[in-house]
Amino acid sequence: MKPAPFEYHAPASIGEACSLIGSLEDAKVLAGGQSLIPLLNFRLARPAHLVDINRIANFDRIYERDGGIAVGALARQADVEDSQLVARVCPLLAAATRLVAHRVIRNRGTVCGNLAHADPASELPAVLLALGGHVVAHSARGSRIIPAADFFTSVMQTRLASDELLTEAWFPKSTGRFGIAEESRRHGDFALAGAVRYGDRLALFGVAPTPVLADPRDPARGLQPSADLEATAEFRLHLVQVVTERVFPQ
Repeated sequence: MKPAPFEYHAPASIGEACSLIGSLEDAKVLAGGQSLIPLLNFRLARPAHLVDINRIANFDRIYERDGGIAVGALARQADVEDSQLVARVCPLLAAATRLVAHRVIRNRGTVCGNLAHADPASELPAVLLALGGHVVAHSARGSRIIPAADFFTSVMQTRLASDELLTEAWFPKSTGRFGIAEESRRHGDFALAGAVRYGDRLALFGVAPTPVLADPRDPARGLQPSADLEATAEFRLHLVQVVTERVFPQ
């Protein structure tokens, strides 16, 4: 299938992009496009405007700041996966990125796009939450920092305002004990349930509308996962215990 008609925009700066997003009605941002393009092609998304940020210079930086790793909006997941800097400063991020879909997807998909998409079964939002990281959002009104604990609000919903662009994600240093485990039907599929550990912190994904922090001693407490064609709620609760035991071995 082909997308519904839309008007295409290719800003050359963050300021121009924010101006467009703030002034256009019903606009979508294109970075990696690994989630957006299929939605457009199947006409599950029909924006009136598409704002392609791929021409913005130096928007793909991966650099160290404030003791952690900052990832620009156009930094590809494969670049994060291959980065020696990320491996040294935030190996949890490197390990989690290798689990995102398949390499051909990661070659184009972006870390920030993954976070903005906010799929509750995705690994990277849970990593950001477990580490206590944040994102940086820009608009014509200025910029603001949104902590991971406040950023994800519901299924594929975030605190980003309609006129804001997610420009950077910051992951704190993770050289302490860490782990990530997930269960899926096939390699590269979204997780039926997953767990991220950093130190004594546990973040779960795939079992709630957003990634959630949980008690490693009783990770399923309070969870009410949904059932679908892939798994029952009871099976997901069982998997929560399984993946938690993997990242918190006795």
